[in-house]
Amino acid sequence: MTAPSGTTPPSGATSASASPWRGSHRIVTIGLVALASLSAFEALAVSTAMPTVATALDGFHLYAMAFAAPIASSVVGMTMAGRWSDRRGPGPVLVWGVALFVLGVLVAGLAVSMEMLVVGRVVQGVGSGLEIVAMYVVVARAYPALVRPRVFAAFAAAWVIPGVVGPLIAGLIVEHVGWRWVFLAVPALAIPALLAVRPATAGLGPQDDGATGGAASGRTAQRLLPLSLLAAVAVLALHHGGQQKGVSAAVWIVLAGAALAVSLPPLLPAGTLRSRQGLPTVILLRGLMSAAFFGGEVFLPLLLQSRHGLSPSGAGAVLTLAAVTWSVGSSVRGRVTTLRDTVFLRGGTLVMAVGTAMAALLVAPATPVLIGYAGWALTGFGIGLAMPTTSVLTLQLSTPAEQGANSSALQTMDAIATALALALAGSLFSALGGTSSDSAFMAGFGAAGVIALVAMALSGRVVASRRANDGTGPATPASALSDATAIAAPTPTPTAEPTT
Repeated sequence: MTAPSGTTPPSGATSASASPWRGSHRIVTIGLVALASLSAFEALAVSTAMPTVATALDGFHLYAMAFAAPIASSVVGMTMAGRWSDRRGPGPVLVWGVALFVLGVLVAGLAVSMEMLVVGRVVQGVGSGLEIVAMYVVVARAYPALVRPRVFAAFAAAWVIPGVVGPLIAGLIVEHVGWRWVFLAVPALAIPALLAVRPATAGLGPQDDGATGGAASGRTAQRLLPLSLLAAVAVLALHHGGQQKGVSAAVWIVLAGAALAVSLPPLLPAGTLRSRQGLPTVILLRGLMSAAFFGGEVFLPLLLQSRHGLSPSGAGAVLTLAAVTWSVGSSVRGRVTTLRDTVFLRGGTLVMAVGTAMAALLVAPATPVLIGYAGWALTGFGIGLAMPTTSVLTLQLSTPAEQGANSSALQTMDAIATALALALAGSLFSALGGTSSDSAFMAGFGAAGVIALVAMALSGRVVASRRANDGTGPATPASALSDATAIAAPTPTPTAEPTT
């Protein structure tokens, strides 16, 4: 029986007790979660170690670039991974993704200058982009649809322990062993995780409909690669603009916006930026959620320290709390299979807006800190409910031949929306007076809350225009996709329609 539009079809799962931790799924789940945990630990550890790194390499002039570079280059990796996974299966993509990630951290760990470290971070970012899209395609092809929300919940949970202990462990490594080992220890963890996943990818081959589809997908990948490079440059320009003030900031952001206006639409399903019904709205919601969450989060530690006198560790604890509640929300989303996906999207984004409003109350020094902590914990729970739903729907609304391309679009929208939100928030904050101005903080939280409400208002437009051809219902033509994506996978003949 075909599931109603807007719900997750069973697709081979026979009961709500289906678990990714049982039977033949156990080993691949362990490997995928290990890769997700490693990415989380590496990101948090590098953030902790970077001040020491910049001091040792005399590289504070490239401090921000060390963080922006992997975000930008990941867009290139995501674009490559989508079409590559559809043509060859996720196995080779995952291997190359982990290999480039490891190569990048080795270059960074052995760097003799900040420039060399940034180069390593660029390579690492390409590997990360390949890796995350390949992981999504593995989830799509190795698990029945009812189990997928629990896999994405496990991805979210994989950030909790690194979020709690990662900075502490990284600090101890930096103090007692040396900052280089924050990077050089990564291969010892990445390679075993890849070996656990690799056997399960052997049977997950290409899904193109014959040689013609594969050739078309290859031509599309070649056409989109220059656009992904332009998008990556635009992301770097956004980050640079966010570090500037006044006219300089405006010029950089306008130029970056123009570059994105040219490069981004062909990387996404047609109609994404107009919230076309179905898959395009799912992709747009992913970007809006990321922009709302990270655009608000960036101000919290600063606000808690400047207005409430908290220590860096005390202010940072609110971020750890949100990571925990994000995981809890994802777990709830993974276990509750009786509600429509639109319920999770609307409810999650509404909770995000309420939580952001509560956190904004911290602008008043008289507001108890616990209110802000509770508010941001709610925001974490809300995005935990909503974000895995976009991952689930992306896979549900994709034919097998499009899973890689659409997962690529989902991750690309996530990365670019986050970069755009951080750059604009930083520029707005500086323009309105910075830490001395109530309006600067309120503008940041206000923008984040409004974006969450916009996401809530658009959530009803994810009603499925087609269902994945995985046994729950035949696919209809890929009319919701852009020309570039439609070329990547031949349009099926019409018949009687998830990421963290």
